[in-house]
Amino acid sequence: MKEPLIVLTGPTASGKTALSIELAKAIGGEIISADSMQVYRQMDIGTAKIRPEEMEGIPHYLVDVLEPDDPFNVVVFQQMAKAAMKKIRENGHIPIIVGGTGFYIQAILNDIDFKENEDDGYRSHLEAMAASDGGPERLYEMLKEVDPESTEKIHCHNTKRVIRALEYFHQTGQKISEHNEQESRKESPYNFAYFVLNRPREVLYERIDQRVDQMMEEGLVQEVRKLKDRGYDRSLVSMQGLGYKEILAYFDGELSLEEAVYILKRDTRHFAKRQLTWFKRERDVLWLDQSKYDSRGAILADMIHILRQKGIIDGSCII
Repeated sequence: MKEPLIVLTGPTASGKTALSIELAKAIGGEIISADSMQVYRQMDIGTAKIRPEEMEGIPHYLVDVLEPDDPFNVVVFQQMAKAAMKKIRENGHIPIIVGGTGFYIQAILNDIDFKENEDDGYRSHLEAMAASDGGPERLYEMLKEVDPESTEKIHCHNTKRVIRALEYFHQTGQKISEHNEQESRKESPYNFAYFVLNRPREVLYERIDQRVDQMMEEGLVQEVRKLKDRGYDRSLVSMQGLGYKEILAYFDGELSLEEAVYILKRDTRHFAKRQLTWFKRERDVLWLDQSKYDSRGAILADMIHILRQKGIIDGSCII
């Protein structure tokens, strides 16, 4: 019998966090973050990290567990998420994966085999390249030469995934895009529901702009300054995240603060668009268009109904 699993995802600023808390309370769930940035300590404002008081007593995993210079990638995520799922089931609860990193979600749902090999020095070489001026762009061009299909799915600034794809090709001679396509066709080992929360584009983009303004008011510049003062720089994958690389560019005199904020808003909107493109390609997705509901409670009721139909929960949960 397949273990139950719930996924709640969607583009950034779609409202996943608040809905996930309501869902967890209703069904007896615990939450695993599928966010490539909220895993880091000291990075709260720029990641829009859930606050302890917002958790409302619901256990959260993979939030605030690593330092900004600790290695973190899809392979590490998969290992940590599986350990968290085991613990949640031992607690008698249902794991709910919440976050917007689609590849991380796919890695769990399809139990992707990453064939992790020891670093033969090539990864370190690529990471050193990435830290140099123009390095990420050069790496992206290298990937285009050996695996152009991957560059259609990986953004040029997602250096972590670019390096992973180059390293995979170097070690196996196979394109990682081909490997991932094969893995994505596997039957999931879970009885799952894959919800994607969405809003009309103009509403989503307005929420993104408001979120960035709120980050600035809450002290994003000061947060990045503290990280920089502690020695964390843009050579780190964590510091290449949205909100951090723009403010670092401001500190380095490459941008005015106004330009940094403008670019952050623009690139976050582009990021949301790429997230939606990813989710539209995925199988078995259940779209939750918020414009079709009059309240969050109505969305939750619809989700509960679907979870009962799928046999993921029984009839005992209360909403």
